[in-house]
Amino acid sequence: MANYEAEFSNLVRSFRKRHMGKGPSQIKTTFCKNWAICEMQGNLSPVEKFIATADTGKQMLRSARTEMVKDMYHKNRPVEMEELLGATFQDLFVDIDIERDFGMTIFVFDQDLEKKFSSDR
Repeated sequence: MANYEAEFSNLVRSFRKRHMGKGPSQIKTTFCKNWAICEMQGNLSPVEKFIATADTGKQMLRSARTEMVKDMYHKNRPVEMEELLGATFQDLFVDIDIERDFGMTIFVFDQDLEKKFSSDR
């Protein structure tokens, strides 16, 4: 399973780089049931870090990042991820802690990824 989780992390990084201009510096993916849970560090650009120095900037960034990331995946189906997993992307949940520059994204697929890839251990 670790090989698929690592490859999924690489696909998330390249997808975000392609669509947002920057991907997270570190990603750790864990498959749990039909979820691919990605913990991400180093998400913010230098400009976003500057904006986050103001309290109003932190909330604005959090709101914008969570909504824009969700919208990005719904407008640009993550075909490479679906091909790697042999599963169909259904939805995702996104959150970010601006102060720690730590984000989490939970990708929801139509199959039990944990069960499907557990023999890969």
